[in-house]
Amino acid sequence: MKIALLTQYFPPEIGAAQRRLSGLAARMAARGHDVTVLTAMPSYPLGRIYPGYGGLVRREERDGVHVIHTLIYPTQKADYLRRLTNYFSFVASSLVAGAALLGRPDYLIVESPPLFLGVTGHLLARLKGSRTIFNVSDLWPESAVSLGKLRRESTAYRLSEKLEEFCYRRAWLVTGQAKSILASIESRFPGIRTYFLSNGVETRLYDASAPPAPGGDCVVLYAGLHGLAQGLDQVIDAADAIRDRGGCRFVLIGDGPEKEALCARARALGLPNITFRDSLPSRDVPAAVAAADIVLVTLKVYIPGAVPSKLYEAMAAGRPVVLVADGEAAEIVRAYNAGLVVRPGDTAGLVRAVCTLRDRPDLRRDMGANGRKAAEESFDSARIADRYVDFLEEQSRR
Repeated sequence: MKIALLTQYFPPEIGAAQRRLSGLAARMAARGHDVTVLTAMPSYPLGRIYPGYGGLVRREERDGVHVIHTLIYPTQKADYLRRLTNYFSFVASSLVAGAALLGRPDYLIVESPPLFLGVTGHLLARLKGSRTIFNVSDLWPESAVSLGKLRRESTAYRLSEKLEEFCYRRAWLVTGQAKSILASIESRFPGIRTYFLSNGVETRLYDASAPPAPGGDCVVLYAGLHGLAQGLDQVIDAADAIRDRGGCRFVLIGDGPEKEALCARARALGLPNITFRDSLPSRDVPAAVAAADIVLVTLKVYIPGAVPSKLYEAMAAGRPVVLVADGEAAEIVRAYNAGLVVRPGDTAGLVRAVCTLRDRPDLRRDMGANGRKAAEESFDSARIADRYVDFLEEQSRR
């Protein structure tokens, strides 16, 4: 098959979506299919084009996949105008580059968010005669409402709803990385053809038998984007509440639009038990997670359909999770007894959960083992990708 993937986010950028999509593309290529990725010049989450990239178009090969990078307006700022300019610059440049360079794929997989990319995907699919697969990683505009970026009564929300319906109804198939995402789509748009393309983790990269890094304190790790949705101010509050009790050291690895403010707040509070570190290349993430005693997975508020990939990484590494979230992510942690769940905004609950695991090495060990077993049996990304490729191959034969 000839398969094209249209996404704003892709390596060498660092992030959960980038790892997930590059792993899927590489698996498809390893199965013998011709895979091309049409993506933006790498700039996320730094807000500037990476060294060695730039201009109108750049081509490269990555893990057997053809990658076409095209123009984007880079920004790390979260204000409305610059964020829309960031999105629409790639919407326009990917349409032009795709029309000229993409060939004629059998399937065109479009990654959302950003939702606007569905327009480019639809036009390219019409031009190339391809089947469109619209992959929903986050429900927009619902997620924007949850985060306070949109009001339901606003014109922008109503327009976003119409665009959402357009993208779903024009697609040959809609895939979602959470069951709750697909349930929402199916309830609102009956008749849409859907497929559950679960998020997961490459378990072979994680050594669950590796002991945490030696030291006196219990290391509580967060590794990922420092953005609005993650609500890492909750971690600052917890570190402040725990500092006089001792025995815990919080380590936050990553970058994003909220990092500067988080660092400034930690300095202002004089917190001795929290450390901020730069982002890591994907290859170094498994070792960093394995070096922790406890892994934090946080969301600021309940976001419909949100199941952070950091959850699966912690499980694969055999580390217990303290999950600050509701919904499907909380259901997974509880179902597999892989950690403790705290509701967003419950600082006292977060402190209790961290202290409980700090004081109970036996509980950390048991929950970590439960998570590893679940990751191997239910959330291994290679198996998930293979089932997806099997499905597409069967559809092509038909």
